[in-house]
Amino acid sequence: MSLRGKIDFASLTDTGRVREHNEDAIGSNPDIGLMVLADGMGGYNAGEVASGIAVQIVTELATEAAAREDRGDIDPHSGLMRQSIILRDAVFRANKIIFQTAQSQTHCEGMGTTIVACMFHDNKVSIAHVGDSRAYRLRGGAFEQITLDHSLLQELVDRGFYSAEEAQRSTNRNYVTRALGVEPTVEVEVHEHDVLPDDVFLLCSDGLPDMVEDEDIHLTISTFNASLDVVSQQLVDLANNHGGRDNVSVMLAQVLDSFAAKKGLLVKIAGWFR
Repeated sequence: MSLRGKIDFASLTDTGRVREHNEDAIGSNPDIGLMVLADGMGGYNAGEVASGIAVQIVTELATEAAAREDRGDIDPHSGLMRQSIILRDAVFRANKIIFQTAQSQTHCEGMGTTIVACMFHDNKVSIAHVGDSRAYRLRGGAFEQITLDHSLLQELVDRGFYSAEEAQRSTNRNYVTRALGVEPTVEVEVHEHDVLPDDVFLLCSDGLPDMVEDEDIHLTISTFNASLDVVSQQLVDLANNHGGRDNVSVMLAQVLDSFAAKKGLLVKIAGWFR
């Protein structure tokens, strides 16, 4: 089932006011409810190589897998939906290819990338991430970060050295503890969330929250959510107006209607008429 008409999507990426190159990359497939965002790091131009590989591989593999697998299945070993497994395995593959490229190409040595990806299915969303690119959800009046950064600062928050408010103001926010391409394998964090009509989901690189307070991100989405394209531009403009010290990328999805998967007898009946 295509999700066009069920979910509205928009995205934007920008170099910012300081950097010479945009090392962020974004990709999507609205038919399967897929959004992928990566924030590259490494030597001259190598960061954009890493992020580009990550987005291309995850988008291609997720699209191929979604077309051939029963999307309603539950993995018996992990208890996760197939979409979650699809995303996790695609990110694993991207890590392997980025690592191998970094090892074999001198100009790519030391490159890596963060990633956050989501796939909507059966009134749920699967989210996979590595690093400090984030996912947020706006539901009603409640705006919350639904991924936790893989960063030194987040570890210090977890251990009680910083409060969440102090972390928001910290200048040492960019030391990631996990990234794609740094090691032969990587731990991919995967979560599943229920989805309701009118929910708005935001994926972003750290160039947004490093420049803009969560409260202002919330206010911007709430004020301009009649047009996700306008929201995207407003968020990028906010980051740039606050200094634009990094590349900034945003991807938005607004749930318009229920998208429950067909199951059991309904699937069989639908198959008779194909």
